[in-house]
Amino acid sequence: MIGPLRTKLKKLDVFTVVNTTILFGITLICLLPIINIVAISFSSKTAAAAGEVAFWPKEFTIAAYKFLLRRTEFWRAMGVTLKRVALGGCLTMLITLLTAYPLSKSESEFRGRTAFTWIFFFTSLFGGGLIPGYILITQLGLMDSIWALVLPAGVQVFNIVVLLNFFRQIPKALEEAAIIDGANHLTILFRIFVPNSLPAIATITLFVMVGHWNSWFDGLLFMNFPENYPLQTFLQTMIIGKDFSIISWSDVIGRNEISEKTVQSAQIFIGALPIMMVYPFLQNYFVKGLIIGSVKE
Repeated sequence: MIGPLRTKLKKLDVFTVVNTTILFGITLICLLPIINIVAISFSSKTAAAAGEVAFWPKEFTIAAYKFLLRRTEFWRAMGVTLKRVALGGCLTMLITLLTAYPLSKSESEFRGRTAFTWIFFFTSLFGGGLIPGYILITQLGLMDSIWALVLPAGVQVFNIVVLLNFFRQIPKALEEAAIIDGANHLTILFRIFVPNSLPAIATITLFVMVGHWNSWFDGLLFMNFPENYPLQTFLQTMIIGKDFSIISWSDVIGRNEISEKTVQSAQIFIGALPIMMVYPFLQNYFVKGLIIGSVKE
C-alpha cells in the first residue's frame, strides 16, 4: 500500500516540476521583451544605439520620457485611442447584452430564435471583405471620424455566444419571479441577468477593450490625416513604417540625450501600460467568465 502511494507521489512531483518549469519558461518569454523595452527607454542614446542594453538600463536617464511628455502628437493619438475604447466598449457591450438576452431564450419564448442565431453564426464565417467595408465607410461619410473605428466592431458574434451561454445558466425561477412582480424584459435584463453575469461581462469587456486598444490597421485605412490616428496606428507608422515626419523633432532640448530608439521604446511602454494596469483587476472575473461562459447545456 505504501509502495504504490509513494510511486503516485513521485509521479505527481515530477509532473509539478515539469509543469512549473514550462510555465516559468513561458512567463520569461512573455516578460523579457517588455523588460528589454523598458530598459532601453531608460538608457542613454549611446548605449541604446550600440546595442549594449539587455534587461537593465545603462547610463540611466529619463530624457526619453521628458521628451515624450512634450510631444503633442503622441498624446493626441493617446486621446483618440481612449475615446475609441470608451465609445467602442460601451457600444459593443450594449449591443452584446441586447442581442445575447433574446437569443438565450428557448424557441417557444422567442419565435425565430434559431433563424436569428444562424444569421449571426453565418456572419462569423463570412465577411464582406476589405474593399466593400472601405466603400461602405466612405459612402456613409464616416472617414476621418471616430465612428469609422467604433461602428464596424459593434457586433462581435463570439462575445454574443459567450454571453448567451452564460445567460442560459441563470436559474429560470429568478426570471419567473420578476415577471410575476410585473417586470419587463429590460428590467429583467439589467436588474437580474447583468448582476448575475459579472464574470462573463468582465471577460467580454476585457476582450473588447484590448481589441480596440491594439487595433491599428483600421486607423491607417480610415484616417487620411495623422492627427486622427489612434495610438497603435501612430506607433505602427512611426516604428514599423519609419515615418518620423508625424513627430516634430524641432525641440532641441535634450536632443543629444535621446534617439529614435529610446523614444520608440518609451512610447511602446506607455502605450501598453494602461492595459497592463487594467488586466490584474479583471483577472479573476476573466478566468471565471471563460470557464463558465464556454459551457453549454
